[in-house]
Amino acid sequence: MSIPPEPLATPERVTELARGAAVEPVWINDYGGLAFRTGDGRFIKHGPHNAETSFAGEAERLTWAAAYTPVPRVLELGGDDTHEWLVTEAMPGLSAVDPRWIAEPETAVRAIGEGLRALHEALPVDECPFDWMVDSRVENAAGRGIRVPDELREAPPVDRLVVCHGDACCPNTLIGDDGRWTAHVDLGALGVADRWADIAVAAMSTGWNYGPGWEETLLAAYGIAPDRERLRYYKELWNAT
Repeated sequence: MSIPPEPLATPERVTELARGAAVEPVWINDYGGLAFRTGDGRFIKHGPHNAETSFAGEAERLTWAAAYTPVPRVLELGGDDTHEWLVTEAMPGLSAVDPRWIAEPETAVRAIGEGLRALHEALPVDECPFDWMVDSRVENAAGRGIRVPDELREAPPVDRLVVCHGDACCPNTLIGDDGRWTAHVDLGALGVADRWADIAVAAMSTGWNYGPGWEETLLAAYGIAPDRERLRYYKELWNAT
């Protein structure tokens, strides 16, 4: 995901969903999905149908997770032959990669680590109907024509099963004015997996967003010692899938 270039045309469907409210583009992803903030406190996600995740799947996950942890409330969901859309309420805080937090990387990285640990502690594994285990990820990749290398098809022994975010990159943590995490967004891949599947992605993402040298801060904020084998494996799996 990245901040979209200006100017960016607003799809007609987004204008309809805004119902007269001002819209501001905030994100664009690699397959053409767009996210807009409205002037009346909503977010509209709009994009082509995606073979990896769907807004319907994300809406289902958000609705389930909302009973346990701060995530956006689903307001509308729809689609047509080519595109889909999801409207949610805005949550308090700014993305951890908002310019304010890019300028304060230590505060942001600590909030991300603490927020990820809180998410893992809050979501009940035994009640989660969603799966993000390695076999499921390899199968999902195959469905998109991606062959995962043989050496990544068998994961290290599970350290601790949790309900993972599924895309624990830095932008998906929101941070309040006090520098503490407030909510998580973009839960389209949420599911049960080893906690290192999330931790590794969050650690890797600190380098993408804040530069090198923040991985140890992330791990310390999460409250865990580095596990180099699991970090390496789950980073490589992420990149491969």
